[in-house]
Amino acid sequence: MPTPPASPVPPPPATGPTSPAGPTGPNGPVGLAGPVPPASVVPGVFPGGAGLFRLDPAVDHLNHGSFGAVPVPVADAHRRIAEEAAGDPDAFFLGVPDRLAQARARVADHLGADRDGAALVTNATEAANLALDALGLAPDDEVLVTDHGYGTVVAAAARRARVVTVALDPALPDEDAVCEAVLTGVTPRTRVALLDQISSPTARVVAGPRLLAELAERGVVTVVDGAHAPGMLARPLAGAPDFWFGNLHKWGYAPPGSALLVVAAAHRERVPAPVPSWEDHQGFPRALEYRATADYTGLLAAPEGLDLLAALDADRVRTHNSALAAYGAELLAGLPGVAPLPADDRLAMRSLRLPARFARTPAEAAALREEIAARLRCRVLIWPWQDGGGIRVSGQVYNEPAAYERLVAGLRPLLDGR
Repeated sequence: MPTPPASPVPPPPATGPTSPAGPTGPNGPVGLAGPVPPASVVPGVFPGGAGLFRLDPAVDHLNHGSFGAVPVPVADAHRRIAEEAAGDPDAFFLGVPDRLAQARARVADHLGADRDGAALVTNATEAANLALDALGLAPDDEVLVTDHGYGTVVAAAARRARVVTVALDPALPDEDAVCEAVLTGVTPRTRVALLDQISSPTARVVAGPRLLAELAERGVVTVVDGAHAPGMLARPLAGAPDFWFGNLHKWGYAPPGSALLVVAAAHRERVPAPVPSWEDHQGFPRALEYRATADYTGLLAAPEGLDLLAALDADRVRTHNSALAAYGAELLAGLPGVAPLPADDRLAMRSLRLPARFARTPAEAAALREEIAARLRCRVLIWPWQDGGGIRVSGQVYNEPAAYERLVAGLRPLLDGR
């Protein structure tokens, strides 16, 4: 198991930004058009957090939610497995099916999943396609989604059935309001509800336990995109959906290309193997996991990420990360025309609406994202919306409060200049 950093030390007390007079960016001073807005609480620095990663120190990485980042101990474990594969390919590949089963069991135990009802896959998009294929959808079947859903996952449903989209106002006040809005879209023809557990752009909980129970009572099969749940939520499988999948490489500290698909017992025999191979006769889950000669090293290293999270004290990490994201959101909300969206304290991401002239289309959102990256040396998510998009920031143990202060200081003149 990875060795955690040195014993925790309490964060120093603070009541305002750490650098109100003029924050300094990775490449020098960043000009202010007015002071950084005061915040009620400045989070402390997670002891040893930055040293766990090999991220470029010249960039403020505030977008962990998009691609994650691999901690050094996990990267080292991944490298050792790759060296083992290179050193004796015969022994390595002959043992892969059993080792995948062992890795799956470790991951399932961390997430509270049934070992026999879970399968290691490469990412949430692949898992979504496997789940939808298992349901044998007809073109006139209705799949209920929301306009906060992840693009490739919604597209997977649209290739197989009729998609009905429920519009969710980003400003809905709480999870109950989201639940009520989704239920208005259910009709007698609704066969499947394909819903985000945590929406990617807006950082909202959608498929909570109450909504899943209400859909089950209506006879609707639930497919939950839990891409952000492993590592961020203490109980990612709460609500017992029919199908659930989550990426391990985001908040679970695993290498890229590692995810888990969890399937209720009634559906397991119908989940197809993406590449029928020598384990096909074993059925679910081994038939899904083994794909002949392929790179399995990331999947085999995936449990190391969740082991590390546990060694750091997962609850403490989650509390710290949420506090950082909330701090960043509080600072951003002080910018003219920027409005915070309702937030969930369990989440390490926060989203805010930008002034209406920004990010109205995917092209505008991408342009602003890259302008922020080039001018401010900062990575954030800019998401598009018809009447003006938004910005999402993440919190992770490698982040420090000053990074959010730099973002706000640099973003103010950038927004004022449009």
